[in-house]
Amino acid sequence: MNNHQKGFTLIESLVVLSIFMIISSITVFSLKPQHTVMEDEAFLTQLKADLYYAQQYAISHQDEVSIVFFPSQNQYSIFLLPDLPPVVHRNYSKNITLTEGSLTLYFKFLSDGNVNKFGTIFIQTNNKRYVLTVLIGKGRFYVKEY
Repeated sequence: MNNHQKGFTLIESLVVLSIFMIISSITVFSLKPQHTVMEDEAFLTQLKADLYYAQQYAISHQDEVSIVFFPSQNQYSIFLLPDLPPVVHRNYSKNITLTEGSLTLYFKFLSDGNVNKFGTIFIQTNNKRYVLTVLIGKGRFYVKEY
């Protein structure tokens, strides 16, 4: 009869743990670029949602709603009146840069949902460049990769 206990030796266990650690570290390093892509998508999705909210708020409350971008502080806000606190205030990543195109970094949705100005704002991220275009009439806008 064989009375030896069956199990793994210390060396076998260390080899398996080493392989596991190598595979885990490769996965972590491959996910790093995905973080910036997700950060860009999250910002663009949030910005569009906030602009739709501002437009709907203007229509439903029959009031002007101002959108103001503060690129030096990486923030934007949605105001009803300059004296009141903002309805929405968002911070965004330092990896995202907003610059004026043909539209200033300040515009309003009027009480009928139209905008008081139209044009483009450029959005630069680490990986890509986008353009926010606000169209004349009906307050429509879209974000497109540039």
